[in-house]
Amino acid sequence: MHIAGRFKPLMSAALIMGSLFLSSSAWADNVVTDQIGRTVHVPDTVHRVVILQHQTLNIAVQLGEMDKVVGVLESWKKQLGANFVRLAPALPKLPTPGDLTKVNIEDLLSLKPDVVFVTSYAPADMIKQIESAGLPVIAISMIDVPPEEAVKLNPTVKDEPAAIDSGFAKSVRLIANVLDNKDRGEALITAATQSRKLVSERLAGIEPAQRVPVYMANPDLYTYGRGKYTGLMMERAGAHNVADSVTGYTQVTMEDVLKWNPAVIFVQERYPTVITDIKTTPAWSTIDAVKNGRVYLMPEYAKAWGHPMPEAMALGELWMAKTLYPERFADIDMQAKADAYYRQFYGVDYIAPAQ
Repeated sequence: MHIAGRFKPLMSAALIMGSLFLSSSAWADNVVTDQIGRTVHVPDTVHRVVILQHQTLNIAVQLGEMDKVVGVLESWKKQLGANFVRLAPALPKLPTPGDLTKVNIEDLLSLKPDVVFVTSYAPADMIKQIESAGLPVIAISMIDVPPEEAVKLNPTVKDEPAAIDSGFAKSVRLIANVLDNKDRGEALITAATQSRKLVSERLAGIEPAQRVPVYMANPDLYTYGRGKYTGLMMERAGAHNVADSVTGYTQVTMEDVLKWNPAVIFVQERYPTVITDIKTTPAWSTIDAVKNGRVYLMPEYAKAWGHPMPEAMALGELWMAKTLYPERFADIDMQAKADAYYRQFYGVDYIAPAQ
């Protein structure tokens, strides 16, 4: 009995070490670098995620990983549009412990997330508060710029096509890596460029002076200038962004829009009331786009946001080019292309918004 007692502590230690070995996956670390240059240790297997950025949320839905999402940003409906809920029916039921630039740390902790995604321009003290609570935080920018620029809402971008394409791919890979769905992430990246060559070939020969002058109308006279994906989307679609004299996402004046006098005005699907405002407000009536009935509510997939989205690159650039130059794309069936994309990444056919 005395000998057996001597071996009891050794047996207990062996059992503990064995259990640690068997559960090593729970201790495993996935070390990633986020898009503001921070090294972040996340669990090798992530089960619970809070997403406080709508671009990341949009990508998570397309990755088929919404079952891991336990909390989202407060403004998801405004940012993604009211119709997006049909693609992610769980959204209205999910807690909202914060938003793009704020967090309720008690509410966040109550969700017990394994990782928290935030936007790259989230305040530094917000990120620090979450980190100090022991939660891994990953900042996503969707654009490849130095960390000191990535933390800005309107970063300085030297080579927009390269920075946006590279930043998009890095973002998708980072999100897919953390959510453990790398293959689906690569499929999204591949799909994003599937129409690029076609659009480029069909628009060959259009001189800069022949490009259609276009304005992107957001609520309260906000628009996108240089350094945002919207301008690159227009460029690839054969348009000239009339607001390219301003930088980033910014508010302009009615005098600016009157001076620019765009031939076409686009409005994102998430802001349908802007269409009504433009068509019913006298100040807009002298603008060529309004006089000629060329004010368009964009389809859901043509996300002309400041940051690139997979469907915007895969479908939106093609849709915009076809809208501006219909004779060059007469054979392109956008409904068929949208249906194919939506079935692959959303699991449903594309439903056009009611006009």
